[in-house]
Amino acid sequence: MQPVRPLAAALAERTVLLDGGLSNQLSAQGCDLSDALWSARLLADDPQQIAAAHRAYLRAGAQVLITASYQATFEGFERRGIPGGPAAALMARSVELARAAGGSVDREVWIAASVGPYGAMLADGSEYRGRYGLSVRELELFHRPRIEALAAAVPDVLALETVPDTDEAEALLRAAEGCGVPAWLSYSIAGDRTRAGQPLAEAFALAVDHDQVIAVGVNCCEPEDTERAVGLAAATGKPVVVYPNSGEQWDARSRSWRGGATFAPERVRQWEAAGARLVGGCCRVGLAEIAELAELMAMG
Repeated sequence: MQPVRPLAAALAERTVLLDGGLSNQLSAQGCDLSDALWSARLLADDPQQIAAAHRAYLRAGAQVLITASYQATFEGFERRGIPGGPAAALMARSVELARAAGGSVDREVWIAASVGPYGAMLADGSEYRGRYGLSVRELELFHRPRIEALAAAVPDVLALETVPDTDEAEALLRAAEGCGVPAWLSYSIAGDRTRAGQPLAEAFALAVDHDQVIAVGVNCCEPEDTERAVGLAAATGKPVVVYPNSGEQWDARSRSWRGGATFAPERVRQWEAAGARLVGGCCRVGLAEIAELAELMAMG
């Protein structure tokens, strides 16, 4: 159902559960995600698969649904022959699908409009490196139109996620300023640094003076890196968001995952103790893990 209060108010009271990886659930449903648009392709070609994935995560206990707009960009849609107006409508559809799914359960459900990094549009793994050779201003100009299109669909929050470096974080914060929708800022990291190598304490500090930012943290990182990162994020005084991937490694060349999973839902206790208030999973974290997180959180 529609939330009766802002997400920030809920975070002030308790820990809130995010969903898991949308792409792995869509793959489990038989969807082909080999296209450069990844899950965003289904916004045009098979939106009901996205709706079904959202409902599956709600049944598992998720309270926040992240939209299928991570890789949705005007540039990416243009390459598929979808011009500006229809592309904006597809971005809005991502919010509408999640909102409709939220109406299928009798509890508050918040909708987070995913805003992925510039590198996601390139579909070459560069979102895990950052440093694209673009200025902060150029990155701001890239992100602003899609943020405006998503904000116009009235999500509850913008998920500025998988951010690999501080230049892009600054650009995203500038682009989101004044859009009328709160945001969380979440970095992809390696150890205690951004993917581009900046100290996390400095990266999180960028959000301190932005009242629009209701949470800061990390996502799409190895689970083993989360505890220290959560503590560093908590030093900002803002609630912390944390949703690592399974621990497997993405091979951009072969477009496949390598290695074994190390995601452990019981880590939620350490996350909460360190300041996390918005928790879940990213790539390759699925229904079973979200259901276990929901059970652990219900136990208090």
